[in-house]
This record gives sequence, C-alpha cells and structure tokens, in this order.
Amino acid sequence: MPRRALTGAGALGLAALLAGCSQGIENGALPSTPEITDQTGTIITLWNGSWIAALAVGVLTWGLILWCVAVYRKRKGDEKLPVQNRVHLPLELMYTLVPLMAIGVLFKYTAEDIAEITDVSGDADIEIQVIGKQWSWDFNYLSDDVYDPGVQAQLTGEEGVEDTLPTLYLPVDETVHFYLNSRDVIHSFWIPAFLYKEDTVPGRTNEWQVTPTEVGTYQGKCAELCGEYHASMLFNVEVVERDVYDAYMQELRDRGNEGALGLEFSRDQVVEIATDHGETE
Repeated sequence: MPRRALTGAGALGLAALLAGCSQGIENGALPSTPEITDQTGTIITLWNGSWIAALAVGVLTWGLILWCVAVYRKRKGDEKLPVQNRVHLPLELMYTLVPLMAIGVLFKYTAEDIAEITDVSGDADIEIQVIGKQWSWDFNYLSDDVYDPGVQAQLTGEEGVEDTLPTLYLPVDETVHFYLNSRDVIHSFWIPAFLYKEDTVPGRTNEWQVTPTEVGTYQGKCAELCGEYHASMLFNVEVVERDVYDAYMQELRDRGNEGALGLEFSRDQVVEIATDHGETE
C-alpha cells in the first residue's frame, strides 16, 4: 500500500479514536451508560439495536461485493463478454423487499420508543417551565411557585465559570413535567446525559416528562443555533435528594423570587430582575 494511503488511513483511525473520547460519547458507537433517567435505557437499546442492524447489513453488502469481485473478475486470456441478463426478477424482488422489511422493523421500534418517551399523560410530581432566551434560560418552578432567572454566561476560559451558570434543580426519583417556551427565537433544551432534547419555539408550548434516577451534576446547553452568543447558552442540572431540592426552593423564596416569570417579559427585563435579586453576584 502506498505511503500516502497508509498515512491517510492512520489519520482517519486517530480521528475516530479521538472522537470516541469526546464528552457525551465516552462509550463509543455502542454506549452502555447507566440509566440516568427512566428513558435513557430505552434510548440506548434503540440506538445500539440500530447500529447492530446497520453493521449486519453493511457486512452482508460488503461480503457480496467482494464475492462478486473475486468470482466474476476478468481472468487472463478470457476474452468472452459476460452473460447479459436484461431481467432477473427474483433478484430484483429481493433488492426491493429486503430493504423495505429492514426499514419497516426499524420504523416499528423507533415509533414505539418515541411514543413512550414523548408520552406526557402520566401524573407528575413537580412541574417546571423552562424558558429559552438569547442567551440563557429562565426556570419557573410552578409546583413550588418560585422562579430562577438566568443570566448569560461569560465564557472567559477561566476556572470557576461553570459555577456561575444557571442551575436547574431536579429531585431524584420524582417525575418532572417540563413546559418549554421561548422569549425570542427557536432554542433547543438539551441535557446530553439524559439523551434527549426538545425545542423551545416562540408562540408554542412543548412538553416533556422524565424521571431522573441518578443523583449528580449534569451539563445542559442549547442545541439550536440561535444567534451570536449561542455557545453561551449553558446551564447546569443538579439532580438531588428531596431535602436539598426543598432547601433550594426556600432559598429562592428568601431572595424574593416568588411567582413565575411570564412570557410577557423581554429578555432584557428578566436580566434586570435577576440583577435586582442578586442573581449576578
């Protein structure tokens, strides 16, 4: 193999290896992360099943291609033209039916899992309204009648910036019903560890229910390009025990953050409210 081809193959292999080390896909193409929510197990099973099916189809296809290349190659001294077939009905039916069956199976499992993940008909323990804005997030804890206004993160690259991000508190093992709205343009509410994201669209309320099952700190971000400081739309998620959650709700009351921040406020007005209540200190 030429040196240039070897170099290119090595570069591709290194890129794939480094990609596997990126945050959020630490487990590679077939993740097996613990069930952080009641939905992550379903999502991982669907993802892994889809990959395995795709690899099986790929191996079969590559095998047939290589077999045809080896068996039907032009041999030395053979000057005859290969047999020309205008129609091979059984082969053409197979080429049509097998992909349709594969797509049908994938569609069935995908549709069932999506219906399960997006079902919001169950009873929720708490309700939270998440409002996206350029370029931060407001959290209205509707069940506790308090709010937490978010201020745009200042990504200076210095240590400690992460601690200044807006933080969403969720009680562990309790079902949360999210109401997702936007103050300006389309954003996307994404908690990568939860393996799910949902858009916030102006003039529309999207809903989502999830039960966090693992105490911990998780990262959140906007997954929809929404303007100049899109990269600053970061937030933290703290999944905590109920007593810690209640203590934070009381802290918000002590700050005077009672009620909810309605959609009638502009993003600038919300920043003023946050500043008045000491959120930027």
